[in-house]
Amino acid sequence: MELEKQSAHGVPPRQQDPEGCLVVAIRIPVRIVVLVLVLPVRMAWDALVVGGRFLQRTVLRPLGRALSWAGRALFVRPAVGLWRYVLVPVAAGLAWAGKLLAAGLARAGKLLAAGLVRLGNLLAVSLAWLGRTLVVAPALWCHRYLLTPLGRALLALLRGTGAGATWLYARLLAPVGRAAVWVLRGVGFVLAALATGVCAGVVWLVRYLVAVPAVWTYRWILAPVGRGAAWLAGAVVAGTLFCLYWIARVLLVLPALALWRWVLSPVGRFLAVVAREVGDALGHAWRIAGHLSLRVGRLLGTLFRWIFVEPARWAYRSVLTPVGHFVRDAVLRPAAAAAREVGRAVRQTYTAVREPVRQALAAARDSARQTRADVRRALFGDPRRPEAMARREPSGREARTLGSSTTALTKD
Repeated sequence: MELEKQSAHGVPPRQQDPEGCLVVAIRIPVRIVVLVLVLPVRMAWDALVVGGRFLQRTVLRPLGRALSWAGRALFVRPAVGLWRYVLVPVAAGLAWAGKLLAAGLARAGKLLAAGLVRLGNLLAVSLAWLGRTLVVAPALWCHRYLLTPLGRALLALLRGTGAGATWLYARLLAPVGRAAVWVLRGVGFVLAALATGVCAGVVWLVRYLVAVPAVWTYRWILAPVGRGAAWLAGAVVAGTLFCLYWIARVLLVLPALALWRWVLSPVGRFLAVVAREVGDALGHAWRIAGHLSLRVGRLLGTLFRWIFVEPARWAYRSVLTPVGHFVRDAVLRPAAAAAREVGRAVRQTYTAVREPVRQALAAARDSARQTRADVRRALFGDPRRPEAMARREPSGREARTLGSSTTALTKD
C-alpha cells in the first residue's frame, strides 16, 4: 500500500512523529478551552463581516456612486468646460498673437540687421580709407626713406663688429681658455686621489672599531639573553592562560552546560509542545467556530425569512399585485389614453392655426416693405441705377479657354 501511494502521488506520505502521553493529555483540554474562548470571537467577526457587506451594498456603494456623480458634476465637467471653452481658445489666441509678434519681431530684426550690415560696410570702407590715408601711406614713406637706410647702416656696423669679435676669440680667448682647462683638470685629479684615500681610511676604521664589536656583542650576548627572556615570558603566559581556562570552565561552562541540559532544554521542549498544541487548537477552534457560526447564521437567516420575507412576499404577491393591476387597468391606462387624445387634438389645432398665421405675418411683412419703398420713392425719388460698362477682363464666372484672352492688347 505504501508503494502504491508513493507511485500514485509521486511524493512519499509524511510520517507523523511519535507523540507522548503528555501531548495527548494536554491536547483535549486545551482544544476545549480554546474553542470556548474563540467561538464568541468568531461569531462576532462573522457578524461584523456580514454587517460590513450589507453596509457596503446598501450604503457605501450608493454613497460612493452619488459622491462620484456629484464630483463629476461639480468639479470634472466644469473643469473640462473651462479647459475646452476658455483656456484652449485663450491659449490659441495667445499663440496666434505670439506668432504674429514673433513674425513682426523677425521682420524688424531682419530690417535692423540689413541696416546694421549696410552701416558696417560703410563704416568699414570709411575706416579703410582713413587707415590707408593716415597710417599706411606714412608708414610706407617712413619705411622706404627712413628705416631702410638706417637698417642698412646698422647691418654694416654689426658685420664689422662681428668680424673683430671673431678675430679676438680665435687669436686670444681660445688659447687662454684651453690653458685654464688643462690646469683645472690637473688640480681635480689630485683632489680626487686625496679624497679616495681619506674615505678608504675612514671606512676601515669604522668597520674594525664599530661594526665588528657590535656584531660580536649581538651574536654572543644580546641574542641568547633575548631568547631566554622570550621563553620565560611564553611559559608564564601559557601557565596563566591554562589556569584561567580551567577556572572559567569549572566556574562558568560546566554550570551553564548543566543548566541548559537539565533545566532549560526540558522547559523549552515543554513550552514548544504547549505552543504547538495551542496553535493547533486555535486553528481547529477557528474552523469549528466558523462552521458553528455558519449554522447559526443560516438559522437566523431562515427565521428572518419565515418571519419577515415570506409574509412580505405573500402580501406583495396576493394583495399589492392585484390592487396594482386593478389601478393600472381601471385608472392609469384610461387616463393615459385621454391624455394622448388631448395631446393629439392640441397638435392638430396648432398645425391648423400655424399656417394661416404664418401666411398673414408674411403678407404683413411684404406690405410693410412695399410701404417703406413707396415712402422712400415719394421723398427721395427713384434710386440711380449704375450704367453698364464694357468689361475688358473676363468675369470670375467665365472659365479661361485656349481660344480666349484676358489681356487688353490681345483681346478681341
